[in-house]
Amino acid sequence: MSFSRRDFLKMMGVTGLLAHPCVAPARSLLKPITEVTFKGIAPQFGDQLITSAGIDWKLLIKGNDSIGNGLNFGDCNDYLQFFPLTNSNHGILWVNHEYVNPMFFSHPDRTLANIQLEMEAVGGSLIEIRKADKVWEVVPNSQYNRRLNAKTIIPFAWDQPIAGKKEAIGTFANCAGGKTPWGTVLSCEENYDMFYGEWDRKLNKRTPSTWYGWEKFIDYNPQHYGWVVEVNPKTGDAKKLIAMGRFAREAATVRVAQDGRCVVYSGDDTNDEFIYKFIAAEKGSLEKGTLHIADTLRGVWIPLAHSDSRLRKVFKDQTEILINCREAGRLVGATPQDRPEDIEIDPFTGDVLIALTNNKTAGRPFGKILKISETDNNPLSLTFKSSIYLEGGEKGGFACPDNLAFDKRGNLWFTTDMSGNDMHKGGMKNFGNNGLFVVMRTGAQKGIPVQIASAPTDAEFTGPLFSEDGETLFLSVQHPGEQSKSKDSLTSHWPMGDIPRSAVVTLQGPLLKRITHG
Repeated sequence: MSFSRRDFLKMMGVTGLLAHPCVAPARSLLKPITEVTFKGIAPQFGDQLITSAGIDWKLLIKGNDSIGNGLNFGDCNDYLQFFPLTNSNHGILWVNHEYVNPMFFSHPDRTLANIQLEMEAVGGSLIEIRKADKVWEVVPNSQYNRRLNAKTIIPFAWDQPIAGKKEAIGTFANCAGGKTPWGTVLSCEENYDMFYGEWDRKLNKRTPSTWYGWEKFIDYNPQHYGWVVEVNPKTGDAKKLIAMGRFAREAATVRVAQDGRCVVYSGDDTNDEFIYKFIAAEKGSLEKGTLHIADTLRGVWIPLAHSDSRLRKVFKDQTEILINCREAGRLVGATPQDRPEDIEIDPFTGDVLIALTNNKTAGRPFGKILKISETDNNPLSLTFKSSIYLEGGEKGGFACPDNLAFDKRGNLWFTTDMSGNDMHKGGMKNFGNNGLFVVMRTGAQKGIPVQIASAPTDAEFTGPLFSEDGETLFLSVQHPGEQSKSKDSLTSHWPMGDIPRSAVVTLQGPLLKRITHG
């Protein structure tokens, strides 16, 4: 997700795979798909969550709800991941909390007390959930219900200090993520510069934050943020994975290579930034390895290593390269992209699909989904071919793709992220609110994006996650009403008819089962 200062001022009221993402693709695991046809929905413009006939939604949890143990669910929920406990209908749900809307959550006044409230609302939630009589519910006061936030002490998994410290205070801007084969979640710190600003390496000083101005109250170094945070869902223990690099990271999608090592794909969600691939050095760990960056024009992955003379002339060591991935990427000739966001692996082909949301300044407002086909379908390969998988726009029927997911039948699902400033205007006027789409693998609707659900006013869907049996789709509804000018002039009242709240919902029904089961 991208933001502008104009967005923030409005928000503050100042102005009027298969079920397991780590399993390498295997055609033998996927049964032939029975042809399924169905009717989608037209673009919607109202303040409701609308679904196709045959799919119903239920509220699981909303922002600021109690999760017990004296803790509250955070704000602006995003990426979701599930970890079974006793069975696939009972487990721990991880939920990212990307940012906070002070107008709805606390108060737009910039005081230390309100900053402290904002710090507690970001990061991530761990909640125990179970399904009974086909309905998913949060287990109150569970021993597993806990929070990580901008106050949590998180060590760096690295042999050198980062900006003089061995640990960071907090995690925030948590957008998309991933799951490891050993049962941990990877939570990605995306637009970290909104909170404490950025560190200018050349000037050796901080540049101001773009939104919150936390640095005016609390002096934490921006270099401590923008990393992948690995979290044990059963204990809440966490660490920041420095070897994977620092940037406005969207997603950490894991694929297991034939030798058992993990390969992790990520994008930097900013105009003209890059696509990355991290190859772990050993099995069962992401603490060491080599970070690569994509040259999609030549079809090569370029190592970001201090052994490269182009980087050695500028950076004193590997740590400095990893802190400054964007600068390093330009030095080695990586290809600028149109806001690379979520990434998923096609379970049939092994192709890497990347949502490129848009690049309005370059005249590409509608976005696309890029496909990378690595040589010999080998994630360890450093060569590939790239092509456009789906093109956004009037002809494609969607705009600004963001989060991706494959169901157990290999159908692609994706959400859209049109900004609140653009929705219903100009070239976006015919797309309605942000939506959820499915692209069928076979049949009469093969390859055609069909809209399945529409988000409430100003909201976007994020974090699509299928249950193991494919009969439930967990979905985040993020920032409804974010264009509201004040509490007296709200654009949304979703979901409860009063102050708008971000929330997690479940989608179920006969149509969903037909699509995912054939």
